[in-house]
Amino acid sequence: MAGAGLLAAAGRWLPRGAHRGPRAASSSPSCPGCGPPGPGAHCPAAPRSAPSPAPAEPSALLWARYQDMRRLVHDLLPPEVCSLLNPAAIYANNEISLRDVEVYGFDYDYTLAQYSDALHPQIFNAARDILVEHYKYPEGIRSYDYNPSFAIRGLHYDIQKSLLMKIDAFHYVQLGTAYRSVPTRPSARCFRGLQPVPDEEVIDLYGGTQHIPLYQMSGFYGKGPSIKQFMDIFSLPEMALLSCVVDYFLGHGLEFDQAHLYKDVTDAIRDVHVKGLMYQWIERDMEKYILRGDETFAVLSRLVAHGKQLFLITNSPFSFVDKGMRHMVGPDWRHLFDVVIVQADKPSFFTDRRKPFRKLDETGSLQWDRITGLEKGKIYRQGNLFDFLRLTEWRGPRVLYFGDHLYSDLADLMLRHGWRTGAIIPELEREIRIINTEQYMHSLTWQQALTGLLERMQTYQDAESLQVLAAWMKERQELRCITKALFNAQFGSIFRTFHNPTYFSRRLVRFSDLYMASLSCLLNYRVDFTFYPRRTPLQHEAPLWMDQLCTGCMKTPFLGDMAHIR
Repeated sequence: MAGAGLLAAAGRWLPRGAHRGPRAASSSPSCPGCGPPGPGAHCPAAPRSAPSPAPAEPSALLWARYQDMRRLVHDLLPPEVCSLLNPAAIYANNEISLRDVEVYGFDYDYTLAQYSDALHPQIFNAARDILVEHYKYPEGIRSYDYNPSFAIRGLHYDIQKSLLMKIDAFHYVQLGTAYRSVPTRPSARCFRGLQPVPDEEVIDLYGGTQHIPLYQMSGFYGKGPSIKQFMDIFSLPEMALLSCVVDYFLGHGLEFDQAHLYKDVTDAIRDVHVKGLMYQWIERDMEKYILRGDETFAVLSRLVAHGKQLFLITNSPFSFVDKGMRHMVGPDWRHLFDVVIVQADKPSFFTDRRKPFRKLDETGSLQWDRITGLEKGKIYRQGNLFDFLRLTEWRGPRVLYFGDHLYSDLADLMLRHGWRTGAIIPELEREIRIINTEQYMHSLTWQQALTGLLERMQTYQDAESLQVLAAWMKERQELRCITKALFNAQFGSIFRTFHNPTYFSRRLVRFSDLYMASLSCLLNYRVDFTFYPRRTPLQHEAPLWMDQLCTGCMKTPFLGDMAHIR
């Protein structure tokens, strides 16, 4: 029966009346999709007349429910149900009214300036060459090219185990998403490339469980004692390079220290930024690398026209920011901002009181003036948030700050200072377009319905029924893998494991009031718009699953069916 899941995921549905498993001639009992009702229970979708006899064999009854559910799911999802989500929408984790926001703050990279994916191969290649030329890594590493479809943001890397993996909100590794190079044989000079680590090996590596203890997990800024979380978009080429270097060493039987290798790769990626290589590439061809510049200008101009105050806090240097803003906004871009701070050194900008503000002149040179106020049109370097708050008096929920890094940009501002925060998640646009496809919608809906059937029908424990349940479990697993691969073949969606939120999603909800694909999404809303988060039901508040939703039958209580357990 696993093949049925493949058909469902492909959008090909059983015609009315078709069936795959054994089916009794009699009609279904009290209600399609429901198990045997408990004493005194009545399903609102059930006919008031006496029910027809149920199939004699329990396994036949299970297949009858399966076929009923397939037809119900098919009827529930007409073609027009897809494309319901808008990729240009803003999504709210917390209620927030823009009417109350007087001050808007922005990060620069991947917030005001969105970059094309063409930047990632450049970063990868430059860092790879730095490893070879400056860190004396083997020349063979140059044979690796950047694979844009390998990694996703939010993954964790276990430094001591050289393991790149996806972890959910409950600290469990999603099996099938742990990657490391695997040589063909111990002494081989050839290698297979990056391969998923078998589930049994992952569980064995972590002491018989797929759970990662809290003390090993990432700290407040995504850096644990032995595990790091890759949270920004610039980390995509870093993950790819790290995996390729490990692949080369393992594949060629070379001994290495995992911690040293990790540090070397991280330092090589850092050198690309510190040495200004990335800035040079972007400055040479802004049309190629900077996206949506006209929309950034439209957002800023609109906010100023409505009397809002704007500020910019970025880690990038002034010369780079100035060229980019001139490209997107024009030579007078500084007049839009009340305060501009460059090379801020976030996240320590938000926590370290010791770094004073320094003023820059028109050429970008440091001035020695004592800072008693932050002037409009002037440029400041470094500083700290505590002096910023004292000099501007911009405090609390009337400030809304946008950034792409959940830790470095948003966490401190929300948790310690009470600012409202907006996360820029460029991947959101692509993920929503996938969610809107008929293939995804049908696959997910049938997967939920099948999960409900498994939960409801597990009371049948005879040998034939257990075979049916095993077939359903196999089909469910196939559906989950198909749905995962729609987003990324190796790791799936950045927002979900199979059914739980990812660790990334957990942080997104915790550290942001709003999230969106780009800053330009603000253009779709009035400046006094109020965002209301949807009430997401807790498990005890959600009595309807897909199998009950199709039929109107309540999921609980069916305790009467399990009275024999007590």
